Amino acid sequence: MRVLLADDHNIVRSGLRSLLDAEPDIEVVAEASDGREAVELATQQSVDIVVMDLAMPNLNGIEATRQILARSPATKVIALSMHSDRRFVARALQVGASGYLLKDCAAEDLVRTIRSVAAGRTYLSPQISELVVEDYVSGLAEDDSSALAVLTPRQREVLQLLAEGKSTKEIASALYVSPKTVETHRYHIMSKLGIENLAGLVKYAIREGLTSFDA
Repeated sequence: MRVLLADDHNIVRSGLRSLLDAEPDIEVVAEASDGREAVELATQQSVDIVVMDLAMPNLNGIEATRQILARSPATKVIALSMHSDRRFVARALQVGASGYLLKDCAAEDLVRTIRSVAAGRTYLSPQISELVVEDYVSGLAEDDSSALAVLTPRQREVLQLLAEGKSTKEIASALYVSPKTVETHRYHIMSKLGIENLAGLVKYAIREGLTSFDA
């Protein structure tokens, strides 16, 4: 099984690689330090499994998962997160993740998770409550005010980059669009969310899990 590790912390990637390198049927073929790099490497390296941190700079793990699966539907993504909040779990599964693993149990459960997902099963960390599973299976409705429901995928990308302090020119360069296009996206984001300033956008992005203080 060809695996890509995507996490913005070198020490986390190093620990996960050491764990997986000991398994004869698992090969770590690439590592990514942000979501955008993960999307590119997942395609270039033809990986089978992506272990995806959800809180990453430039492009968060939710959006990266969505883009990877749009390009390579056969790839399996395992979300890796510190959050057991039902919203994070639901969003990861809604965009197509095949597993959700909490970071505090990754060392003991990651190999089992990879093998389960490779076999076509969905795997949720044992610490995730039964209520989360029930909510998702029964069709947990997305809050109409959430970024996942209100904003387009490109608008969510722009919002994350704005919240991370990127300038209009930097965002335009990262997304290969014009500065005017970025300004248009920013206007529509603020209009849809009813937010009038950058500080409000930052708070919203953090609350919705699009970015974090340590991104």
